Amino acid sequence: MRKHFASIGCSLFSIGPARLILTPFALFAVGVVLLLPRSAALADPQTDAERGHQLFDKRCGGCHALDNDKEGPRLRGVYSRKAGTVPSFKYSDALAKSGTTWDEVSLDMWLTDPDKFIADADMDFHLDKADERAAVIAYLKSLSSR
Repeated sequence: MRKHFASIGCSLFSIGPARLILTPFALFAVGVVLLLPRSAALADPQTDAERGHQLFDKRCGGCHALDNDKEGPRLRGVYSRKAGTVPSFKYSDALAKSGTTWDEVSLDMWLTDPDKFIADADMDFHLDKADERAAVIAYLKSLSSR
Protein backbone atom coordinates (compact mmCIF):
# COMPACT_ATOMS: atom_id res chain seq x y z
CA MET A 1 0.00 0.00 0.00
CA ARG A 2 2.86 2.37 0.74
CA LYS A 3 4.15 1.93 -2.81
CA HIS A 4 0.69 2.66 -4.17
CA PHE A 5 0.50 6.02 -2.36
CA ALA A 6 3.99 6.98 -3.52
CA SER A 7 3.12 6.15 -7.11
CA ILE A 8 0.18 8.58 -7.09
CA GLY A 9 2.21 11.38 -5.53
CA CYS A 10 0.92 11.14 -1.97
CA SER A 11 3.60 11.94 0.57
CA LEU A 12 1.55 10.81 3.57
CA PHE A 13 4.21 8.33 4.60
CA SER A 14 7.23 10.42 3.62
CA ILE A 15 6.80 13.48 5.87
CA GLY A 16 10.23 14.34 7.22
CA PRO A 17 11.02 15.89 10.59
CA ALA A 18 11.73 19.30 9.06
CA ARG A 19 8.28 19.43 7.46
CA LEU A 20 6.66 18.36 10.75
CA ILE A 21 8.35 21.28 12.50
CA LEU A 22 7.97 23.95 9.81
CA THR A 23 4.33 23.32 8.87
CA PRO A 24 2.85 24.52 12.20
CA PHE A 25 5.06 27.62 12.13
CA ALA A 26 4.01 28.39 8.56
CA LEU A 27 0.33 28.02 9.48
CA PHE A 28 0.84 30.29 12.49
CA ALA A 29 2.55 32.94 10.33
CA VAL A 30 -0.28 32.84 7.79
CA GLY A 31 -2.81 33.21 10.61
CA VAL A 32 -0.98 36.24 12.00
CA VAL A 33 -0.84 37.88 8.58
CA LEU A 34 -4.54 37.27 7.99
CA LEU A 35 -5.73 38.38 11.41
CA LEU A 36 -3.64 41.49 12.08
CA PRO A 37 -5.21 43.71 9.43
CA ARG A 38 -8.65 42.67 10.60
CA SER A 39 -7.91 43.59 14.21
CA ALA A 40 -6.66 47.02 13.08
CA ALA A 41 -9.82 47.47 11.01
CA LEU A 42 -11.91 46.72 14.08
CA ALA A 43 -10.47 49.71 15.93
CA ASP A 44 -13.20 51.90 17.34
CA PRO A 45 -13.43 55.13 15.30
CA GLN A 46 -14.79 56.92 18.38
CA THR A 47 -11.70 55.95 20.37
CA ASP A 48 -9.46 57.18 17.54
CA ALA A 49 -11.38 60.46 17.45
CA GLU A 50 -11.08 60.88 21.23
CA ARG A 51 -7.33 60.25 21.06
CA GLY A 52 -7.18 62.56 18.06
CA HIS A 53 -8.88 65.30 20.10
CA GLN A 54 -6.19 65.01 22.76
CA LEU A 55 -3.43 65.00 20.15
CA PHE A 56 -5.00 67.94 18.31
CA ASP A 57 -5.10 70.00 21.50
CA LYS A 58 -1.51 69.09 22.38
CA ARG A 59 0.18 69.14 18.97
CA CYS A 60 -1.96 71.40 16.74
CA GLY A 61 -3.68 73.74 19.18
CA GLY A 62 -0.79 76.18 19.35
CA CYS A 63 -1.44 77.32 15.77
CA HIS A 64 -4.99 76.11 15.05
CA ALA A 65 -8.39 76.34 16.70
CA LEU A 66 -11.65 74.79 15.61
CA ASP A 67 -13.76 77.89 15.25
CA ASN A 68 -11.40 80.85 14.82
CA ASP A 69 -8.25 81.60 12.88
CA LYS A 70 -4.93 81.76 14.68
CA GLU A 71 -1.54 81.41 13.02
CA GLY A 72 -3.27 78.73 10.96
CA PRO A 73 -6.88 78.62 9.73
CA ARG A 74 -9.81 77.30 11.74
CA LEU A 75 -10.17 73.56 11.28
CA ARG A 76 -13.76 72.66 12.12
CA GLY A 77 -15.17 71.29 8.88
CA VAL A 78 -11.77 70.98 7.22
CA TYR A 79 -12.51 67.37 6.31
CA SER A 80 -13.98 67.38 2.75
CA ARG A 81 -13.33 71.13 2.41
CA LYS A 82 -11.28 72.47 -0.47
CA ALA A 83 -7.87 73.70 0.70
CA GLY A 84 -7.37 77.43 1.00
CA THR A 85 -11.04 78.42 1.14
CA VAL A 86 -11.63 79.88 4.61
CA PRO A 87 -12.39 83.50 3.56
CA SER A 88 -10.99 85.13 6.71
CA PHE A 89 -7.56 83.45 6.46
CA LYS A 90 -4.68 84.55 4.20
CA TYR A 91 -3.28 81.35 2.65
CA SER A 92 -0.09 80.96 0.67
CA ASP A 93 -0.65 81.15 -3.08
CA ALA A 94 0.55 77.56 -3.42
CA LEU A 95 -2.07 76.22 -1.01
CA ALA A 96 -4.89 78.39 -2.34
CA LYS A 97 -4.18 77.25 -5.90
CA SER A 98 -3.53 73.58 -5.05
CA GLY A 99 -7.04 72.31 -5.81
CA THR A 100 -6.72 69.86 -2.91
CA THR A 101 -9.82 68.62 -1.12
CA TRP A 102 -9.05 67.38 2.37
CA ASP A 103 -9.75 63.68 2.99
CA GLU A 104 -7.89 60.83 4.76
CA VAL A 105 -5.27 60.52 2.03
CA SER A 106 -4.57 64.21 1.47
CA LEU A 107 -4.58 65.01 5.20
CA ASP A 108 -2.20 62.13 5.87
CA MET A 109 0.18 63.33 3.15
CA TRP A 110 -0.11 66.91 4.43
CA LEU A 111 0.55 66.00 8.05
CA THR A 112 3.45 63.74 7.04
CA ASP A 113 5.32 66.45 5.12
CA PRO A 114 3.38 69.61 4.18
CA ASP A 115 6.12 71.07 1.98
CA LYS A 116 6.54 67.84 0.05
CA PHE A 117 2.77 67.59 -0.50
CA ILE A 118 2.31 71.24 -1.51
CA ALA A 119 5.57 73.12 -1.95
CA ASP A 120 5.70 76.59 -0.40
CA ALA A 121 2.54 76.01 1.62
CA ASP A 122 3.89 77.82 4.71
CA MET A 123 3.37 75.10 7.31
CA ASP A 124 6.49 73.78 9.00
CA PHE A 125 4.84 71.34 11.41
CA HIS A 126 4.41 67.60 10.75
CA LEU A 127 3.39 64.47 12.64
CA ASP A 128 5.93 61.65 12.30
CA LYS A 129 3.83 58.81 13.71
CA ALA A 130 1.22 57.27 11.41
CA ASP A 131 -1.06 56.33 14.32
CA GLU A 132 -1.08 59.93 15.56
CA ARG A 133 -1.89 61.23 12.08
CA ALA A 134 -4.72 58.70 11.77
CA ALA A 135 -6.15 59.73 15.15
CA VAL A 136 -6.02 63.47 14.36
CA ILE A 137 -7.64 62.81 10.98
CA ALA A 138 -10.37 60.72 12.65
CA TYR A 139 -11.00 63.64 15.01
CA LEU A 140 -11.18 66.20 12.19
CA LYS A 141 -13.48 63.88 10.25
CA SER A 142 -15.77 63.50 13.26
CA LEU A 143 -16.12 67.29 13.39
CA SER A 144 -17.28 67.51 9.79
CA SER A 145 -20.72 66.25 10.81
CA ARG A 146 -21.09 68.73 13.70
